[in-house]
Amino acid sequence: MLQSLKSVLVGVTADRAEEAPSAALGYALGLAGAAGAHLTVQAAALKLVMPPSVVSGFGAGFVAAENRRLHALAEAVAERARGEAQAAGVACTVETADLTYAELVGALMAQARVHDLCVVDAKEGPIDLDRDLMEAILTGSGRPVIVVPPSAAGFRAGRILVAWDGSGRAARAVADAMPLLRAAESVEIVAVTGEKDLSSLVPGAELAPHLARHGVNVAVTVVPAEGGDVAETLRAHARRSGADLVVMGAYVHSRLREWLFGGVTRSLLGASPVPVLMSH
Repeated sequence: MLQSLKSVLVGVTADRAEEAPSAALGYALGLAGAAGAHLTVQAAALKLVMPPSVVSGFGAGFVAAENRRLHALAEAVAERARGEAQAAGVACTVETADLTYAELVGALMAQARVHDLCVVDAKEGPIDLDRDLMEAILTGSGRPVIVVPPSAAGFRAGRILVAWDGSGRAARAVADAMPLLRAAESVEIVAVTGEKDLSSLVPGAELAPHLARHGVNVAVTVVPAEGGDVAETLRAHARRSGADLVVMGAYVHSRLREWLFGGVTRSLLGASPVPVLMSH
């Protein structure tokens, strides 16, 4: 079933020598190996750039030294990726470049457009620093993104949870995840009630026959939002059910609106116990 996935992209950056190995890299290697897909690793050094008018001679030396350090870290990540891919028998292309943050966002978005999916790391705690990167890939690439938490122990997708609200974004996520859903041992459609009116949308019971026609072993669960918090309800249910992956549509709002009202997408990504596949 996974053989319909032919190309996987993973974006990896490192800014500290003591940083733990990328969970996204290990996950992408496992996924590419299971699918027999080609893996592209974008191991970028985030280049520091400061206007000459505000950089003294000492400051310029510091920036140059820091950029050399970051480049060495990116090369180390690239070398580790090559070695792990070779050991796993995964066809792999590794690209390293010294890029500013804006250049990295553009490079990953362009690369994602010519891959079946993109895999990135979820940072622990708030994800504000990585929001532009995730939003650009989700809204600009037309491809799904799998966000992998640091606790993930490699690729597993035997049990998948589909967060379903009947929206177009949720439907897109289901379609994009179909190779994984068809290969899973079991798929649970979860509809969270109480946060918004779902009466005019397609209930999970109507999605189930569609997935069953694709050969998916599917069940439907309706759960009330715990304290009105959809993200925490999904997190708790994923833990209780032993899910390996959550599939959901991504809702991207303005920063002001998310600050005022919160956001299921942002909240779930900030502390998901399992990888999350998102489409927009």
